[in-house]
Amino acid sequence: MVLKYLFDRTVALIGLILLIPLFIVVSVLIKCKMPGGPALFTQRRVGRHGKLFTIYKFRTMVVDHGGSSVSVAGESRITPLGATLRKYKIDELPELWNVLIGDMSFVGPRPDVPGYADALTGDDREVLLLRPGITGPASLKYRNEEELLASQPDPQRYNDEVLFPDKVRLNRYYLHHYSFLTDLQIILATVSGKKIWYAGEEI
Repeated sequence: MVLKYLFDRTVALIGLILLIPLFIVVSVLIKCKMPGGPALFTQRRVGRHGKLFTIYKFRTMVVDHGGSSVSVAGESRITPLGATLRKYKIDELPELWNVLIGDMSFVGPRPDVPGYADALTGDDREVLLLRPGITGPASLKYRNEEELLASQPDPQRYNDEVLFPDKVRLNRYYLHHYSFLTDLQIILATVSGKKIWYAGEEI
């Protein structure tokens, strides 16, 4: 895990420095196209060992939308610019700061809002031993999650009863079969959009 730690901090620092021009452009676009709110979206998420931390993302929704924690493709609260940022995962780039300061890793389970971690019981709670990630096996398998949820009659129920348990399964597998080379595979698959074999299935 020492190699993972050093990789995360080094690459996150380099990424933040190189992406400063892009961060400025995206921030200006958000302020112009989505006025009335900040460029960055912050939210408390559950991190390693259940400790809460503040996640940083580019804002993709209207201010004070009061909606569900589950995002569905085509929702009116997601702005056209926000939809584009989400499509290309640009909204996730500020999380490099979370990686740099140690709240997150490049690869790991996506950090949930408080409530989902409380629902974990028995052996499933061991996923809290992992540092949350920008991407991970579950993120790859459900890279089209918002579109998938949009096709369901009850997106919240489908998320809670189908997606969330399967993500926990994949994250537990990741915990017990971690390797740095697998991390690199997952990162490359995330960037390229290509699928890989993992835990006996194509994700």
